[in-house]
Amino acid sequence: MSRMYDYLVPSVNFMGPGCLKVVGERAKMLGGKKVLIVTDKFLKNQENGAVEQTVKYLEEAGLEIAIYDGTEPNPKDTNVAEGLKVFKEENCDMIVTVGGGSPHDCGKGIGIAATHEGDLYNYAGIETLTNALPPILAVNTTAGTASEVTRHCVITNTKTKVKYVIVSWRNLPLVSFNDPELMVGKPAGLTAATGMDALTHAVEAYVSKDANPVTDASAIQSIKLIANNLRQAVAMGDNIEARTNMSYASLLAGMAFNNGNLGYVHAMAHQLGGLYDMPHGVANAMLLPHVCKYNVISNPQKFADIAEFMGEKIDGLSVHEAAQKAIDAMFRLSKDIGIPTSLKEKGIKEEDFEYMAEMALKDGNAFSNPRKGNEKDIVNIFKSAY
Repeated sequence: MSRMYDYLVPSVNFMGPGCLKVVGERAKMLGGKKVLIVTDKFLKNQENGAVEQTVKYLEEAGLEIAIYDGTEPNPKDTNVAEGLKVFKEENCDMIVTVGGGSPHDCGKGIGIAATHEGDLYNYAGIETLTNALPPILAVNTTAGTASEVTRHCVITNTKTKVKYVIVSWRNLPLVSFNDPELMVGKPAGLTAATGMDALTHAVEAYVSKDANPVTDASAIQSIKLIANNLRQAVAMGDNIEARTNMSYASLLAGMAFNNGNLGYVHAMAHQLGGLYDMPHGVANAMLLPHVCKYNVISNPQKFADIAEFMGEKIDGLSVHEAAQKAIDAMFRLSKDIGIPTSLKEKGIKEEDFEYMAEMALKDGNAFSNPRKGNEKDIVNIFKSAY
């Protein structure tokens, strides 16, 4: 069956050690006068960290600075409202997000709120935005979420404790920066969680109903890089080669899922993040092999491919045996880098499974999952991860 695809990435993407140095000149090229930096308190308070360096390069280029550092993990609608207040009071005309997925998503949310009337929740869905956002530049500090190159803005509704996604080409940052020097020395737990987030992006995009040869190319290379570098990045945080390769892997995975979409892992992980404030990467990592086990019959050859990409020996195995090797490799990688092994040990309650399953099937990521399931199926996957 023939079909049409679109392919979206930021207009300009800088990558490699030292690329942050051009953030000021790029912001100036876009005509900004006063920049709102959106970040969190941890990054804001780091001496000579990503925020301090970004401020220096922006000021050297002649731009004025305001900072909102109230972003929380799984950014809330309240964070967006606070950031919008600063944006307006300081008369900002541009947004620079500094951090991982939370500041990037919060910054996108502020951009939406600054240009669209009413409750942000009203824009949940695909291509609901009608107005251009202020120019957004995204300085990335983790190898995982890839929000710096995607059209997704994920916000938690504090009233319902449900994560919702605003998906629009208007959300795309105009310029992204993936400087692995900003990732050196990040804690092992954060490196592990964000790395598994990137793997989840690549795997879900590769087996998605919306995959195509262009997204497959990005996903394949990402899976290979993660399998060969994540353990080293976790074990030795100052390994610049592993950090650089993980930054490429995250970027490639972002390009893959931004255009090939995701599946049940993300749809379910959003419920754990919304209801329990579980870190997104940890939720993905714990669910990934269980969802893959459920999905494997939809396309065993693709899962056999994933086993090979992850370095598994599959010579002489049947397609189904090789596909199982991929799932084994995911479990083993998670264990090696210290990801928790069960939802139970993270305090998740079984009585929430049915509600989370219902909400997961309404999540925008559910529609591109390669196997169509029902609430009972999703509950059973939660149980298998429990």
